[in-house]
Amino acid sequence: MKSHRTRNQDKILELLKTLNRAVSAQDLYVELRSRSHSVGLATVYRSLEALKLEGVVQVRTLANGESLYSLAHEDRHHLTCLQCGTSIAIDECPVHELETQLNQSYRFKIFYHTLEFFGLCDRCQLPQAAGQK
Repeated sequence: MKSHRTRNQDKILELLKTLNRAVSAQDLYVELRSRSHSVGLATVYRSLEALKLEGVVQVRTLANGESLYSLAHEDRHHLTCLQCGTSIAIDECPVHELETQLNQSYRFKIFYHTLEFFGLCDRCQLPQAAGQK
């Protein structure tokens, strides 16, 4: 079942493929404008929402509330520092079996999943440890 995408949705999808990293809607908007695509920020958000519901784009919300969009080609998992914002990708996925079980038990089509752990990275732990002495 191929859905009918708008021209703007196609442009955003192509840009996400080109960038090959997670970016904010504002960054996509700026990048599209720099490439002479006249599109409004609200249109970028609407297009991203439609692509997300289609299952081709995934969104990851950072600790500061910012949403980052990327292609939904693989599951990504992160350790994110609440103090400096550093985000470390982890390769292991402890929930693939659970995803398969949920797919079968609930007959729910899962496009992707995210797994995020929040805490303090080793650099941000140093000042805290020094202050506890």
